[in-house]
Amino acid sequence: MLGMFLVLPVLALYAKELPGSTPGSGGLAIAVYGLTQALFQLPLGMLSDKLGRKKVIYLGLVVFALGSFIAAAADRVTWLLIGRAIQGAGAVSAAVTALLADLTREEVRTRAMASVGLTIGLTFAVSMVVSPLLTRYINVSGLFALTGALCVLAIGVVAWITPNPQRGKFHEDTEMQTSRISEVLRNKRLMQLNFGIFALQAVMMAIFASLPIVMRGLGLPKEQHWQLYLPAVLLGLLLMVPAIVVGETRNKLKQVFVAGIALIAAALCGIYVGQASLLAIGVSLVVYFVGFNILEASLPSIVSKVAPTDLKGTAMGMYNTAQSIGVFVGGAAGGRLFEHFGLIGVFAFSMVLTLAWLLMAAAAPAPAAVRNLALSISPIWQGCEERLLAVLQQFEGVEAASLSADRSTVYIKARQQGFDEAAAKQIILGGNHVE
Repeated sequence: MLGMFLVLPVLALYAKELPGSTPGSGGLAIAVYGLTQALFQLPLGMLSDKLGRKKVIYLGLVVFALGSFIAAAADRVTWLLIGRAIQGAGAVSAAVTALLADLTREEVRTRAMASVGLTIGLTFAVSMVVSPLLTRYINVSGLFALTGALCVLAIGVVAWITPNPQRGKFHEDTEMQTSRISEVLRNKRLMQLNFGIFALQAVMMAIFASLPIVMRGLGLPKEQHWQLYLPAVLLGLLLMVPAIVVGETRNKLKQVFVAGIALIAAALCGIYVGQASLLAIGVSLVVYFVGFNILEASLPSIVSKVAPTDLKGTAMGMYNTAQSIGVFVGGAAGGRLFEHFGLIGVFAFSMVLTLAWLLMAAAAPAPAAVRNLALSISPIWQGCEERLLAVLQQFEGVEAASLSADRSTVYIKARQQGFDEAAAKQIILGGNHVE
């Protein structure tokens, strides 16, 4: 993830400096990565079920490293685009998620996935600040080379440090079931959330396809862009935390979510109106990152609350695909609109997406105050899994329950209040077998 985020704040400026570039080349360099990532993400995830997780992860890392070194050596914008396209083709997030699921017990898997999400968020924040600083010493081509080197290092980590799973199995709560994609497409609420992550990524990529160029035009060299990004990122993270805590603990998630979208809209207005002032842009970036961090943190949580218990992996797979498509559309549209219309074109594109999302989110029902559990079933229930399921479905506080395909795991969606988790675990683990 560091390799993906590290070049984002400076890529538009770098692409513009290469021979053969146009003002829209920076956006295209961002977009082409999202396109190939969207195309290869699902096939590589399916391939990991057949060949094994680590083999596909090795393949993806080699492809990503190859693309990084091609981009590092690029002497024309065409080669930069080729390198970025190859980078995106090394999309191994689905295989990594599946490997993590193989290596963790059902009882701790949710926390493990949350820690990965937190790591990605922190990596993004660090990249926003470190990237402009590093370009002073190693240039953007050096960032790509560093990315390639990190991929080689990651191969070693996967080979010699990451444990080998005892056996790979399909996890309905983390992996996509291609036969059930149509169910996600027919689920109006899930598709609204997919539009949300699409819009969030598209707006961000449109901003990074244009705003660095505007900032340099105001006399701030790219090596000093960190001076705006650092306070924006830090304040964005600090102010996001209490908002998420209030949303989750006081059942105000919808209000916080809608407020996050409104902050994005306000930040876009601030950037456009204050485009001649670095101070105005800096303040607007603080507002933007507060909203962005709220939405980036709450969207996966809402997807897991809305998705049926045995469809969560497929729902998240479609969510990730929508995210990649957003990167493609936002980068391509942002670069092209900035080339032909300037910042007003990017502003109009971003505001249309943001306001459409705001109206959609405001009209949507509040997500239920529920949580998801995945628990291994005791062998004592072998042959009686349906009876166990019937017992759990009548359990106080349980909204829904389902069995995994191999009938070894039960997935439960339970209310935050009124659910006795300890008692449910006692039944599932065989401590209180119901005759």
